[in-house]
Parts: sequence; structure tokens; C-alpha cells
Amino acid sequence: MRVIHVITRLIVGGAQENTVASVLGLHDRSGVAVKLLSGPTTGPEGSLENCFRDVPQIFAIVPPLIRAIAPWSDWCAYRMLKQIFRAELPDIVHTHSGKAGILGRLAARAAGVPIIVHTIHGPSFGNFQGALPNFVYRAAERFVGRFTDHFISVARAMSEQYLAAGIGRREQHSRIFSGFPLEPFLATRNDPEFRRQLGIGEHDIVVGKIARLFELKGHDDLVTIAPALVRSCPALKFLFVGDGLLREHLQTRVRQLGLERHFIFVGLVPPAEIPRYIGIMDMLVHLSRREGLPRALPQALAAGLPVVTFDCDGANEICLENETGFLVSPGNLSLLQEQLLRLARDPELRQRLGQRGRELVSERFPVRKMVDEIHALYVRLIDERLQRRRAPELAPPP
Repeated sequence: MRVIHVITRLIVGGAQENTVASVLGLHDRSGVAVKLLSGPTTGPEGSLENCFRDVPQIFAIVPPLIRAIAPWSDWCAYRMLKQIFRAELPDIVHTHSGKAGILGRLAARAAGVPIIVHTIHGPSFGNFQGALPNFVYRAAERFVGRFTDHFISVARAMSEQYLAAGIGRREQHSRIFSGFPLEPFLATRNDPEFRRQLGIGEHDIVVGKIARLFELKGHDDLVTIAPALVRSCPALKFLFVGDGLLREHLQTRVRQLGLERHFIFVGLVPPAEIPRYIGIMDMLVHLSRREGLPRALPQALAAGLPVVTFDCDGANEICLENETGFLVSPGNLSLLQEQLLRLARDPELRQRLGQRGRELVSERFPVRKMVDEIHALYVRLIDERLQRRRAPELAPPP
């Protein structure tokens, strides 16, 4: 079985970590030859390209494959992908993310690739963007959806959005949770020395947020309610893990509010270091308004933390109301404030929710389970294709 994955870029993010884990996991499978093609990774969000330093032969960069819509670059990326597919003759092309998902599937179709799979990590269309890009991406997804053999969604909500838009049939959609190595998160500990290094006191209550400092991630919402939160609970500290274009803006807002000692911006953190930061948190808040299933949620739950999240996309498939955390309608800042204070004031509630979350994630999110399910899907799709090809041969003569 020969499989080529395609993604737009390998920044530090949930979709990218999912793709890397899938490719490396498939590489270890007998009978599977796998490769990942990615556009160049630039910007302050960091890079996962070094994950392939021990197996460089399964990773390659496609220089013109960039995130922004750029007709000439897009045409060059399409042609380069098509040439690669024709040369390497994969059985399956598996695409990820918006731009690579569209160009990769177009190129796979033109190259005659037998099976095309696409993972929906998050919607490429919706009211989170302007009318023109929304129209373009929706129309493009509908078009390439016509020759996509199967869709993998990291959350059932993604499949429902695509089905509602007329993309694919229900039997073409499968949910496969975005697995990750659980052990480092199950083994986290609240390190007093590490807390001191970051300026966090023994009795401080840490509200963590793990996300790129970027639009639609909800950092501004948390900063907006921070003064009221701190007045009600002076022991609160807010720990922002991640970097991005909004860092200076957010730090300026925090200074203007006089809350510098309550906010800690740690910047970009390698994925391997995330468990260490989660270990010193008391709860995790996630306020994204566009995300398939935020990776930070199951990571925090695996560490035994309760979560508070906007009820957006697939968040409610892992944040179970009053069972593993609390859901808040996007933009409902008064309820967000209420639930964060509720957790800050009730350590027994934090422990109960966190324990249930750890049990749930341990069952559903092992990385091996994800790779097993992807591999089983590939085998089924190949078998179904072979059966369709044999059907005319087995049909009785007229």
C-alpha cells in the first residue's frame, strides 16, 4: 500500500500534529509505504518539520504550496503535486487543511490516483471569514468533494457541516478522533519550582490557554473579563502558551488594564514541553470560534484538568457539560466568567471533572487507536475498489 499525505504547512498546531502522528504511525506499519508533502513552514507559530529528522526520506517540501490564495503559486503547486503523484503512483492520496485539501485532490484526480481521502480538521468555509473567501472555499470544497472517496472528520460536527453544505454522502464520512501520545499528559505533575520560575505562587490558581495568538482563538475575550475575574478572585493567574501575530496587541491590552502580574506569556513551546505547562495549570480555557476538535482539550483532560470552552464545532464531543467541564455559547462572556470563577473556588469540582476527563480521553484518544482506524479505513477502501473492478468480470453473461 502506497500512501501520500499532503498538508499546506507544518506549523505547531493540532491539525499538523495529527498529520505528523498519522504519517509516522503508518510508516511503522508493515506493508505501508507512506510519504508527507508539505508547503514551506514560515511565521512565528513554529515548525514540526524536525519530527522527520530521523526519517527524512518520507518528507518533502512543495515550495509553491502556500496558505494564502495566490493564483500563480497555486497553479505551480498543483502541477508539482500532479507530477509527484504520476511519478510515485500512490494507491491513496490523503489530504489535510483547506488549500492542500483542494489542490491535492485536484492533482490526485488529474494524476489518476485510485483513492482520494480528505481529513476535515476544521471547516474551510463559514461565517468566520469574509463573503468572497467563504464563497470560493465552499464552492471549491463542493467541487473536489465530488471525487473524494472518503472524508475523515476529527469531530462529528465537521461531518455534519459538510453534509449540510452538500459535500459527500453520510456513508462517506467517518469520525476518527485526533489521537496523541497520552503518557506524558497522564504523568504530569504540579511542579512547585517550575511555578516559581514563571512567577506563580503556591496558592495561585492558574487558568491556562494553549493556542496560537491569532484571530478567532478568543484571547481577547479572556482579557476582557480578566479585571472582573481578578477582583472576585485575586489569586488567579492566566498562562498563555503559544505565539503569533497578536502577541504585542494582547500584551498592550494587559498593560493598559494594569494586570501584568496576572498574565504570563510563555511564547512558543515545543509540543514535547506542553505537558510540563499543563501540569502547573488548575484548569484550561479554550475560546476558539473555528476549530474541528481543539487538541488542547483532550490534552488537558488527560492531565486531569477540567475545561471551559466555547461550544463551537466539535468541542462538545469531548467537553461534556458538568462531566468533564463546562460549555459556553461563543461570546457569552458573563457565563464564561461565572464558570471560571466556579472552578476557581471549588477544588473538589475541579478534581471530579478532571478525573472523568482523564478516563474519557484514555479510552478514545490513544495515538495507536487513531492510526489503527486510519489503516483499517485504507484497507476497506482498497478492498471495496477491488470488488467494484471485479464485479463486471463476475457478472453472468447476458
